[in-house]
Amino acid sequence: MTLDAVHERLATALRGPLPGHAAFLSRSGYSRADLDSAQRADTAPRESAVLALLYPALGEPHLLLMRRPEYAGVHSGQVSFPGGRREPQDADLQATALREFQEETGAVPRDLRVLGALTQVYIPPSRSLVTPFVGLAGELGPTRPDPREVQALLEVPLAELLRPDVIRQRRQHIQVLGREAEIPYFDLGGQVVWGATAMMLAELRELLHG
Repeated sequence: MTLDAVHERLATALRGPLPGHAAFLSRSGYSRADLDSAQRADTAPRESAVLALLYPALGEPHLLLMRRPEYAGVHSGQVSFPGGRREPQDADLQATALREFQEETGAVPRDLRVLGALTQVYIPPSRSLVTPFVGLAGELGPTRPDPREVQALLEVPLAELLRPDVIRQRRQHIQVLGREAEIPYFDLGGQVVWGATAMMLAELRELLHG
């Protein structure tokens, strides 16, 4: 799929009803109801936003992810999209996503266009309500990742995300359930991507497949 085809498909799909996360969650040990119950119990979730940026590299569309450093926190070592919490100076959540992207990656992409937003995801362990924005750029440009926030940037060919066998299953402890469960995850070039980011990827993948 070319970047122009990606642009055309997503620009149309993001204007219509979104598929949400039901299909992806049906493969896991928990359900939409589990997350909805946790969200209802949180009267003041922390607003956050991330940016799923698509751009050309080596002649094909790529998607930028990052691996967080190991630290004493709930998202230690996880793979995610660049992003973070809304700050008072942010005009809206799209501004949050763009600011956090630049702060974490150091990149200033050329001809960046935000195409729209995916379905919000509530993350119980960090009490975050995350809005994922989808962007398209003519070029990623030089990067200078913030070592406090980023262990490594991961440039993933979009073809990897669209592989038929990219979603796999493994047994893992789920904090929101307080027990182990079989969970779906994405195997992207040997990188395990699970949880909220996997939910976002699954919805993006569904939109790209049409």
